[in-house]
Amino acid sequence: MSRYIHDLIEQGEHQQLDFKFEISDAKKIARTLSAFANTDGGKLLVGVKDNGKIAGIRSEEEYYMIEAAAQMYCKPEIGFEVKKWTILGKTVLEFDILKIEKRPCLARDDGEKWLAYLRVGDQNLLANRVMLKVWQKEKRKKGILLKYSEAEEKLLNYLESNEHITISKYCRIARLKLLQAEEILSNLIVLDVIDIRTSEKGALYSLIPEV
Repeated sequence: MSRYIHDLIEQGEHQQLDFKFEISDAKKIARTLSAFANTDGGKLLVGVKDNGKIAGIRSEEEYYMIEAAAQMYCKPEIGFEVKKWTILGKTVLEFDILKIEKRPCLARDDGEKWLAYLRVGDQNLLANRVMLKVWQKEKRKKGILLKYSEAEEKLLNYLESNEHITISKYCRIARLKLLQAEEILSNLIVLDVIDIRTSEKGALYSLIPEV
């Protein structure tokens, strides 16, 4: 049984795996739950340090912290499965968080704001307004009506000869307001024409290659 946990730890933290030495703040861990739920789902190992060393949980309260984060500080409430592992007398909790069907899952910050997060590599990053629009449109029963105007043409022509574009660059070359650019980009993402890649520096948009 311990081999399973050791194999997980050897992978290191990544898109679908996060280590936590301890859980002391339900609101803070809600960001990780939101990020997993909005991306590809993932596993959270509690009682494991960032360097992979098994420290064990400090008390059973850590389970209830996760439960509070999932039920009180995530909207909609996140379901999860938990397993308890004992390795050399130390207890590790394995939480399995599934990707939700209707995104976004929002996490409450230190104030009263509800924010959506994405899991990118081993980081939890805020979802931008384009991604929020994408999720809103994915939930609609009606399809997307796309008008192929000069603004769309300029974007696609640019991306045919350039690997990616930022929203600020797109606003400049197409002479668009930010809200207009967000609307067009989100439409094209929903239609699988372009893709979005999020990082700490912001978001990049690129063409999806034809199969």
